[in-house]
Amino acid sequence: MRFEELLDQVGGFGPFQLWNVALLALPRVLLPMNFLLPIFLAAVPAHCCALPGAPANFSHQDAWLEAHLPREPDGTLSSCLYFNHSQALPNTTLWGAGQSPGQLEGEPSTMPCPQGWEYDRSEFSSTIATEWDLVCEQKGLNKATSTFFFAGVLVGAVAFGYLSDRFGRRRLLLVAYVSSLVLGLVSAASVSYIMFVITRTLTGTALAGFTIIVMPLELEWLDVEHRTVAGVLSSTFWTGGVTLLALVGYLIRDWRWLLLAVTLPCAPGILSLWWVPESARWLLTQGCVEEAHRYLLRCARINGWPVGEDSLSREALSKVAAREQVVRRPSYLDLFRTPRLRHISLCCMVMWFGVNFSYYGLSLDVSGLGLNVYQTQLLFGAVEVPSKLLVYLSVRHSGRRLTQAGTLLGAALAFGARLLVTSEMGSWSTALAVMGKGFSEAAFTTAYLFTSELYPTVLRQTGMGLTALVGRLGGSLAPLAALLDGVWLSLPMLTYGGIALLAACTALLLPETKQAQLPETIQDVERSALSRLQEEEMPMKQIQN
Repeated sequence: MRFEELLDQVGGFGPFQLWNVALLALPRVLLPMNFLLPIFLAAVPAHCCALPGAPANFSHQDAWLEAHLPREPDGTLSSCLYFNHSQALPNTTLWGAGQSPGQLEGEPSTMPCPQGWEYDRSEFSSTIATEWDLVCEQKGLNKATSTFFFAGVLVGAVAFGYLSDRFGRRRLLLVAYVSSLVLGLVSAASVSYIMFVITRTLTGTALAGFTIIVMPLELEWLDVEHRTVAGVLSSTFWTGGVTLLALVGYLIRDWRWLLLAVTLPCAPGILSLWWVPESARWLLTQGCVEEAHRYLLRCARINGWPVGEDSLSREALSKVAAREQVVRRPSYLDLFRTPRLRHISLCCMVMWFGVNFSYYGLSLDVSGLGLNVYQTQLLFGAVEVPSKLLVYLSVRHSGRRLTQAGTLLGAALAFGARLLVTSEMGSWSTALAVMGKGFSEAAFTTAYLFTSELYPTVLRQTGMGLTALVGRLGGSLAPLAALLDGVWLSLPMLTYGGIALLAACTALLLPETKQAQLPETIQDVERSALSRLQEEEMPMKQIQN
C-alpha cells in the first residue's frame, strides 16, 4: 500500500488541507518582505559632498553646487567628488577669502568628500547607506549586505534541508521562527556595519527554514489532483508579501523601524505552530506509526470522512512505514548515488541557480524605470498576480517541464529586449521590466512545485535543501552582478538574461511530473525512469517489427 491510498481514505483535499495552507501562509508573506527588504533598507538617496562654508541664506543653491561640484559624463553633478577650489561662474563671485581666479586657471582638480555627505531626506529618513555612509568608494559594501544575507540563506538551506529530514518538519519550523525573531531584533539594534552584516547573515540562515519546509509540508498532505491548485494558491501569499512590503516601506521611512516591522510577525507565527500538523508521510518514513495514525484520523475528522479508529489499521500503516524506511538517515550523497536521481539533482541545481539569479537581479534593481521606489515595488507585486494565473493554467495543460522552461525563456527574452531599448524609450523599458518580473516570478512558483514533485519523500527536504543552496548562491551573486555596469553598461542585463536562458534549456532535461504520484523512495524514482524508457522503446520496436 502506498501513502496516496491512505490519503484517499481520509481526504486528500478538504478543510484540513486548506487550514494547513492558511497556517503556513505567514512564512510565505514574511519571506519576500525580508528577501526584498534591501530595496528600502539599503536604498541610496540623492547625495553630494558636505560642503563647508556654504552661506545659510544663499538664494542660488544650484549655482553654489555647480561652483563646487564637478559634472559626470552624463551631465549630472558628481555625488562623490568636489573641486579643491570653487569655480567661478559667469556674473558670480563664489570663491572664498584667500582664493583668486588665478588659482583656478587650467584644469580644475577634484578630491573625494573629506567631510562626509549630505543626503536628500525627502524619500528616506534613514537607510543603512546614510547611517554608515555606504556610498561612492563604499557602495560595494552596500551591495554586499544582500550578498551576505543570501549567503546565510544558502547555509541555512543546507542545514534545514538535512535536519528537517532527520528531526521533522514541524520542529525545525519552530527553530526557524524563533531564531528569525531573535536575530531580526538584534539586527535592528545594530550599532555598526559589521554587527549589522553578521546579524543579517544569521537572519538569512534562519529564514531559510521557511523556504525549505513550508512547501513540502503542504504538498505531503495533498493528493495528486489538487497539488497544483494548493501550490499556486499558497504562492500567492508571496505576492501578498511583495505588495505589502511596498506599503510598509512607504509608511515607515526609518530602516530600524522597518526592520522591526517585518520581524515582529514571527511572534504570532510561533503560536500558530500549535495547530500545524506534522507530515504523516515523514512520520511513516521514520517508523512513527502511532503518531502518523493520530494525524490521519484528525485529517479524516476535519474533512468529514467517515473513518473510524479501526478503519486505518495499524498493520496497514506498518506496511507503508516498512516500505518507506529505505533511507532512514538521509544524506546529500544519496542525491547522487543512483543515475536518475543524480541527473535530477544536477539539472535542478542549474535551474534553481538561473531562477534565483534572474529573479533577484531584476527585483533588487528598481532604479531607472521612471517611477519612484514605492510605485515600482507595488507594480512588481501587482504583476505577480497574473503570473500565478499563468502558472496555474500552464502546469495543468502543458505540464511542469514546459512551463518551467517557457517562463525562464520569457524572462531571458525580456532581459534581452531591454538591451535594445534606448534611454529615450523609458516607458518601453518599464514595460519590459514588468514583463520580466512576471515571468521570473512564474518561474520561481513553478520551480518550487516542480522540484517538490521530483524528489522522493525520504529525500524531499534534502533535495530541496540542495537546490535552494545553489539557488541562494545565484541570489547572493545577483546584487554583485549589478556592479558589472562599471565594465560595460549592458553587461549586467546580458548576464541575467544569459543565465536565465541556460536554466530554461536545462529544465527541458527534467522528467515531467504532471498527474504523477509523489515518489516515496529512491527505488520509486529509478523505477519511474525505467518505465518511461520502456514506454519510449515500445514504439521503436513496433516500427522495426
